[in-house]
Amino acid sequence: MCRIPPCMQLTKKYVYLLLIPVLFCSCGNESVPSSESGSSASNKKPLPIKRIAARVADRLPHVHLNRNKFDDSIATNALAIFIDSFDFDRTYFLASDIAEFQQQATLLDDQIKDGDTSFAQVVFERFKERVLDRVAYVNQLLDKGFDLTVDETYRWKREKELWAATEAEWNELWRKKVKNEYVGRVAMLEVPTPEEDEKDLKAEAEESGEAVEEEKVLSPEEFVRERYEQYQKVVETNFDEENILQRYLSAFTQSYDPHSDYLSPRGVEDFDIHMSLSLVGIGAMLKTDDGAAEITKIIAGGPADQDGRLKAGDKIIAVAQGNETPVSIMHWPLSKAVRLIRGEVGTEVVLTIIPAEDKTGTRTKRLHLIRDKVKLEEQAASGDVFDSVGTNALPHRLGVVTLPEFYADFEAARRGDSDARSASTDILNILNRFATNQVDGVILDLRNDGGGSLPEAITITGMFIPLGPVVQVRESRGVSVLPDGDPTTVYSGPLVVLVNRISASASEIVAAALQDYGRAVIVGDSKTHGKGTVQTVQPLSMLSDDLGSLKVTTASFYRIAGGSTQMRGVVPDIVLPSLFDTLEIGEEFLPNALPWSQVNKAYYRLWSPSVKPLLPALKEQSEQRMDNNPAFTSFLAKRERIRSRMETPEISLLLTERVEEIMAEQELENIQTSMLSDSTDDEKKQEDPTLDETLLILSDLVDLSSSNALADIQRP
Repeated sequence: MCRIPPCMQLTKKYVYLLLIPVLFCSCGNESVPSSESGSSASNKKPLPIKRIAARVADRLPHVHLNRNKFDDSIATNALAIFIDSFDFDRTYFLASDIAEFQQQATLLDDQIKDGDTSFAQVVFERFKERVLDRVAYVNQLLDKGFDLTVDETYRWKREKELWAATEAEWNELWRKKVKNEYVGRVAMLEVPTPEEDEKDLKAEAEESGEAVEEEKVLSPEEFVRERYEQYQKVVETNFDEENILQRYLSAFTQSYDPHSDYLSPRGVEDFDIHMSLSLVGIGAMLKTDDGAAEITKIIAGGPADQDGRLKAGDKIIAVAQGNETPVSIMHWPLSKAVRLIRGEVGTEVVLTIIPAEDKTGTRTKRLHLIRDKVKLEEQAASGDVFDSVGTNALPHRLGVVTLPEFYADFEAARRGDSDARSASTDILNILNRFATNQVDGVILDLRNDGGGSLPEAITITGMFIPLGPVVQVRESRGVSVLPDGDPTTVYSGPLVVLVNRISASASEIVAAALQDYGRAVIVGDSKTHGKGTVQTVQPLSMLSDDLGSLKVTTASFYRIAGGSTQMRGVVPDIVLPSLFDTLEIGEEFLPNALPWSQVNKAYYRLWSPSVKPLLPALKEQSEQRMDNNPAFTSFLAKRERIRSRMETPEISLLLTERVEEIMAEQELENIQTSMLSDSTDDEKKQEDPTLDETLLILSDLVDLSSSNALADIQRP
């Protein structure tokens, strides 16, 4: 293995982060308990706010990668981020509020340098005042009722809209906003529940020996009223001094880039618990979005992964314990929502979710899951062998390596344990097993792999190439090239790397290197996530824990060909249809993301024979198959419908149109499910059409690489 620079070594005080950004910042792991428990507010030590703020202002411009000054420009961006953290869709504040706040914009950086954060409380108090006013107005609207036959629309995409200038404009905006939620709820109640969902609920109840009980259904008025009253309660009771401070100072760090944050003492404690990977619950990574707990990643081996219905982008809005009444978690602090989702092993949790594809928030589903420990064994790399037939009708035996993340047991490695668990050792064992099975080709499946250990990424890349560079890293001191220092090629046969938009950081390093060498065919979504930056966690004081820490971007990654993986990610050689390509998933959707850049090309030799000349034929054969595949045809129809909805900023408030839209979407889902389901499988395991097509692409690659048709696997 190559020598890793000191900045990349993992220590207790400095943590080098290569995971997908959604795992940090305002995000959290569903298994992370709140650090508020176990200590009362009366015993809590007062925060040294003045010292914290001044230290952040002093430290940030010196440790961040781009070294920008802590000045008026940063303060102006921070104000926008802070306001957006309360009112992202620009419905609560008035234009006069924003104008008043903006008068202070260029003063905020100097205030922070002096340790003054009082402006944050001013904004919050005004926000709380507006919330109380709007909740009262919502109740008036619901008491009056709505005419659902009026042909009008609501602009639900409001991130770039202007704030209301007058009270009349404000009230009209809110009339349509509340009517949109109301008509969505009415439409959902009018659409019959799919029979399969009912069967699943009954089967779950019968298996547990419990009677099937009807869930209490709130009227549309009750449903909407409860959500807003819950929000008011959260705003009034859950925003303490530390919460507001972390949000305010993080607005300044995020002005540098979206992955830099201030972690308060409580935030540091939650972060440390997260990094321990002590997982008990449903097995999902969460972040706060639009007041809901949004799923950012499903943990391999956990209950959610085994169930298969939850996916990245789904939003949890209510949680029930078994047969108890669901509790709305809208606008809860994430740590509090996490406590409700977690629970004892073997207990049932019922989640009410808004599906990822429904960005308007008008459709909900209810899922029953049994809590369990996330089995680390099931998070590890796995290998499967498939028999496939290529375009030439020749049978092939193909190996698939699935890697959920680039993991490593750092503690065991530091102890010198020769049996220390890591992704690279597990993959080496899988490749050797493939040798015994005489596989003709290999797929490295990095879908949903958010990253992990950089040394593991380098070692795994080195298994497929001889000695050579893998990635370039730019820090304040300059650019360094990190090579694979082992001249042994573990596997030299046909290789395909499968990725999607959640594949990030370490995954992108591997995919980019193998693509630049011409070693592998990259297949998947239109691009990978595009996170080409690295964060370290640095305490604001080495002597005390009461100041918190900075999670700050300190380095960026570059391909050996010179271009960054930042923003652009890795573009596959063959793009397959993906639902993720219709959703706003990727670095390009994050505010203040650092731009793409490039450095000099590293010296490396192309793999021989390179796959690059074979790409046109492989792509043409794949496109022909997809054109004749009814499963993909159905999927594309659904995807285009979702894309159309995402690109349309307004939605109809006519009840008839809303009902038709929901029923049409359910019909498309049913068609897709029927085409992808294997009715002969007792466990009703759903097929993976993307993997199926990738296996066929690999078969074609084996055929076209006749001189390399048999895998050459050897133990180093």
